[in-house]
Amino acid sequence: MLAQESDYIQEEVYKNSHFICQRNDHVLYYDCTNYYFEIKQEDGEKKYGKSKEHRPNPIVQMGLFTDGDGIPLAFSLFPGNQNEQTSLKPLETKVLREFGCDKFIYCSDAGLASENNREFNHMGKRAFIVTQSIKKLPAEDRQWALNGTGFRRLSDDKPVDLSRLSEQDVHELFYKDAPYTTKKLYQRLIITYSPK
Repeated sequence: MLAQESDYIQEEVYKNSHFICQRNDHVLYYDCTNYYFEIKQEDGEKKYGKSKEHRPNPIVQMGLFTDGDGIPLAFSLFPGNQNEQTSLKPLETKVLREFGCDKFIYCSDAGLASENNREFNHMGKRAFIVTQSIKKLPAEDRQWALNGTGFRRLSDDKPVDLSRLSEQDVHELFYKDAPYTTKKLYQRLIITYSPK
């Protein structure tokens, strides 16, 4: 049965894809979605949960990693009543162990940016970029995030002022962790610069 060999198939597809193209596996995107079933009762992993389509039917959820070019890398299915934040660690562990990807930047939306997921992606050679609503930040943190000074270039750790960046800096990544040095180290802000 294909479902029983899913992990092996994903691993082999990834390994063999390197013969066809160069994979951009230094940036990995992760997101979750769910699928509803036209049934009234729960069955197996089809459980009542928060449907993306707001339907009252049982659902199954899927977590998907894609590479930096949007090409699928690995996926997992999990029960519809499970919190999607807990789906990341098992799948990412599989990517680390079986795919040999150990140095990458994990990117996700705010829904998957739990403290545990950020902490997990601050280990080894990994880093993370997650969205955060500026409006929902406390005033002190909002002021810190919007201040264009105190950033450093990720490539060479040189200090930069975001207000003085040029068109040539468009593809650079910048990070800022002061004044968060007194808090946990993984609470850093990494941004991509986009000129107006």
